Amino acid sequence: MKPSIPKGTRDFSPSEMAKRNYIFDTIRDVYALYGFQQIETPAMENLSTLTGKYGEEGDKLLFKILNSGDVLADFTDEELTARNSLRFAAKACEKGLRYDLTVPFARYVVQHRNELSFPFKRYQIQPVWRADRPQKGRYREFFQCDADIVGSDSLLNEVEIIQMIDEVFRRLGIRVRIKINNRKILSGIAEIVGEADKIVDITVAMDKLDKIGLENVNAELRSTGVSEEAILKLQPIITLQGANSEKLAVMRDTLASSVTGIKGIEEMEYILRMASKLSLTSEVETDITLARGLNYYTGTIFEVKALDVEIGSITGGGRYDNLTGVFGMDGVSGVGISFGADRIYDVLNQLDLYPLNALKTTQIMFANFGECELEYLLPIVAGIRAAGVSVEIYPEAAKMKKQFGYADDKHIPYVAIIGENEMAASKINLKNMTTGEQQLLTIEQLLSIVGGD
Repeated sequence: MKPSIPKGTRDFSPSEMAKRNYIFDTIRDVYALYGFQQIETPAMENLSTLTGKYGEEGDKLLFKILNSGDVLADFTDEELTARNSLRFAAKACEKGLRYDLTVPFARYVVQHRNELSFPFKRYQIQPVWRADRPQKGRYREFFQCDADIVGSDSLLNEVEIIQMIDEVFRRLGIRVRIKINNRKILSGIAEIVGEADKIVDITVAMDKLDKIGLENVNAELRSTGVSEEAILKLQPIITLQGANSEKLAVMRDTLASSVTGIKGIEEMEYILRMASKLSLTSEVETDITLARGLNYYTGTIFEVKALDVEIGSITGGGRYDNLTGVFGMDGVSGVGISFGADRIYDVLNQLDLYPLNALKTTQIMFANFGECELEYLLPIVAGIRAAGVSVEIYPEAAKMKKQFGYADDKHIPYVAIIGENEMAASKINLKNMTTGEQQLLTIEQLLSIVGGD
């Protein structure tokens, strides 16, 4: 039987990895440009760290790891015959695969608080896992590329995050729209329509406007017990159109009686005012229906949409004032973003936006004629590599057809030939695999053609 991999996961070939590394390197470079430092955390965390941080839906999507050893020994016959999978998992699984990088980061900050200088700016590029139903653009294993700042309340951090998002996508050549909102505005909306206790139900429903349309949003609001009067009041808010300043002016009037809502408006106005001073490539749009699914956001929320490809959000994040509080460390505000590397990869593939130098393979392959020639060319190859050129030697003295076929298969642009004549002349015969042209060159001339660092 042919081996396979689990649904929702993928293998990546060398050429695919070259593309992925182009994405990771671009994001890593921009993070470093803004003073972020890299950390890593384990693939698995204690379930007590993960559970309850992502809402009820998120908890269902946690991959749980069965305890090692004789798990069944801890269960009574009654517990086993009850066949209650949730209770079984609660007792048989103490660890789980991380669902995102933000909660493990919060755990890291609390655990290492005495070693860190605040504000602490970290980035993290690692895989995460979700027990979700696989579909286009949604995987069970995927990479996130997170940057977070904790220990600072300043809204300058939000402004710089907008700059970082803009810079990453400018470098990648992807046209995007950066959507922003504020959870305080959403809380204010729930408050003024008289359904403050249903803030989560209202925001989750509103957040689906793009996907399911207004009628279905209203149906979902009704199904969660939101009153008809409240739904009626929500209509002009859900369908709000216009420029950022116009939307915020309307919301300022609408939320006039909500202290929390007005605070959210003021934060948005400040961020947009500061962002307007910058020469951003991307449009920044106020979207009052934007909620994002995670319960821990308390201020600004970010979401990024690609303009030229039909795909879900490719970057998201926001401000969380109380995340470390769940681990016993109160008063630490944080704000962060996560680039969805797998979705960005799909967008770049669909739009064919990879620069040729990002996918560079071996630049020169030296043909192998036997031991005598091999002894001669080994120090030459070492010198070329020292100049920063990627070089291979074909490992066996096989027929030339086979050696050239290998170079073709790997898209190696040049093949270097050193036989008796070349050794006698202290030259290298360089064949251009695209044009078929051959030249007899010195090492210096060869390097001027293929380049180096």
